[in-house]
Amino acid sequence: MNARVFISTTRPGLSRAELGADGMWSVETLLHDVDVRCLAVDPHQPGTVWAGTQGAGLLRSADQGRTWQPVGLEGQIVKSIAISPSEPGRMMAGLKPPLVSASTDGGATWVELEAFRKIPSRPFWRSPAEPSGKAYVQSLAISPTEPNVILAGIEVGAVVRSTDGGQTWQGHRRGAVRDCHTLIFHAADGRYAYEAGGSGVGAAISQDGGETWTSPKGLDRHYGWAVAADPANPDVWYISASPGPRRAHSEKGIADAFIFRSCGGRWEKLGGGLPRPLNWLPYALLTDTSAPGHLYAGLKNGEVWHSADSGDTWQRLPLSLGRIEQALVMLR
Repeated sequence: MNARVFISTTRPGLSRAELGADGMWSVETLLHDVDVRCLAVDPHQPGTVWAGTQGAGLLRSADQGRTWQPVGLEGQIVKSIAISPSEPGRMMAGLKPPLVSASTDGGATWVELEAFRKIPSRPFWRSPAEPSGKAYVQSLAISPTEPNVILAGIEVGAVVRSTDGGQTWQGHRRGAVRDCHTLIFHAADGRYAYEAGGSGVGAAISQDGGETWTSPKGLDRHYGWAVAADPANPDVWYISASPGPRRAHSEKGIADAFIFRSCGGRWEKLGGGLPRPLNWLPYALLTDTSAPGHLYAGLKNGEVWHSADSGDTWQRLPLSLGRIEQALVMLR
């Protein structure tokens, strides 16, 4: 296991767990009065983590999450962050109302991608997840091989795509889940993109850089939330899924959830030490680019589970983050 630090959103604030030299985990809570909604690790700056907030713009930590400073988009609601895997300094933020801002200088300055306002389906975007009903950009992803290819997912509305760095946008991509929860590209192969979502579908995969999508058959739970892919084999990917939103997000521990693995289009329910079913939804699934086959699952109740064999067997890590409210990152 390579993970040494985990950071989760607890809404409000953050929890941070660090593995000490003595092999023991220590956990602290941070930013108690800040409503943090999303997190992203900068692959080009070791120890740098970004956080998006519900009305306080962006925060950045340069010391593995120990301390945080405001760094831009002041007063904005930031729901998602994407950092280019191949171009240092290039990043994007997804906002509420549904807008996208971009930076090419590591977050020092930001520019709205105005073409995002002109997507034809935009008037039909709505979100049932927040009282205002206004949609937002729930997830963003930048291709690892073609940095001008960007995917943006709306909760609820569309999965849209740009091939020119956000100067223009294609409308909803055929076969993608309109109720988008998580979008990612494969860590190295830009042909592969993955989505977890609702709308009675659960998950979708693209093998042409997000242009078209298909939904593998065989899921018996159709409210997908987290998604991850093995860094060495893009045909191996994972989602967490529950029967529906009420169970998934319940505070009563009735998620009735599973982690599923797809190998070449066939879904498997994972067990091997995991509770079956999981009473708490895995809000986060993380893989490690330096360790293919390793998978981490962060559950709503703050538990973190680890598999070193692509999900065949699992162990619960001896730590609790208290809560994981939709976002978890790890640092080595």
